[in-house]
Amino acid sequence: MSVYHDEVEIEDFEYDEDTDTYYYPCPCGDRFAITKEDLENGEEEATCPSCSLVVRVIYDKDEFMQGEVIPEPVPKRAELLKC
Repeated sequence: MSVYHDEVEIEDFEYDEDTDTYYYPCPCGDRFAITKEDLENGEEEATCPSCSLVVRVIYDKDEFMQGEVIPEPVPKRAELLKC
């Protein structure tokens, strides 16, 4: 179990479209960071690259999963031969 410096709503983070990363100010002067991909994968911890602090990101996981395309499984060759 992690110990969090704080719990922060995703709406309080600043989003950088160029890097697909969310940032939030850290008390040390740097910024906590978490990528959009991390959020899509269910990650909820934003870390600071300059110190050991970690914040828990509060967000709606379903919102980040919208639009995700799950490819249809490709049948194995043996299954194709059965047809």
